[in-house]
Amino acid sequence: MKQLLPILAILLLLLSGCSSGPKRDINYAPVRAPVPPPVADSNGSIYMSGRKIAWFEDIRAHRVGDILTVQLSESTSAKKAAKTSTGRKSDNGVTSPTILGSALSFSAPGLLPLASHSNNDLGFSLASDSSFEGEGSSTQSNDLTGSITVTIIEVLPNRNLMIRGEKRMGINRGNEYIKLSGIIRPQDITPQNTIESSRIADATIIYNGDGQIANSGQQGWLSRIFSSELFPF
Repeated sequence: MKQLLPILAILLLLLSGCSSGPKRDINYAPVRAPVPPPVADSNGSIYMSGRKIAWFEDIRAHRVGDILTVQLSESTSAKKAAKTSTGRKSDNGVTSPTILGSALSFSAPGLLPLASHSNNDLGFSLASDSSFEGEGSSTQSNDLTGSITVTIIEVLPNRNLMIRGEKRMGINRGNEYIKLSGIIRPQDITPQNTIESSRIADATIIYNGDGQIANSGQQGWLSRIFSSELFPF
């Protein structure tokens, strides 16, 4: 066993030194523009068919495969508080009746163990008191800024554009990913071929990472068991 310890230590050092590069997500892969069929050259003219230059064409993305830049400016904040307080109290009592100015009393030896002594009466009282208080609060805020360049993957019948894209960044001891998809309107694209993320419909924006830095901020598997809702204590 002692001979295996140095080998295990060397393996751990090798594994800690290995760092894999960013991985592609095929669900956010770009779509290539369709290739038009070749056009036969037609000489004898200044401008040949298939060799034209659009001098006044709009540079904004509008076809499958075109790219545009999304300016990320997401900021959300939510706060919720709840407080509950309930209480209930009741008192009931009956006074022993009187006959000819004297309270009715009796003795019942052997019939009622707790009332076997004399001078018992018919009066009784009942009281109950219960209360409950509960209080909870939740606060969450998120902020994401930056930019990501995506491609158009489909032009819908109403001319809206479906976009998606992914940015992969390999950083020391880890990788960072930004993934985006959604639907935009062509008129929301600026002349600089950019669009604000707040104008994306059905938007999916994912920002996450992997590697040693991301793993250091996560709970271990045993800690997650104790903090899960399945733990009964």
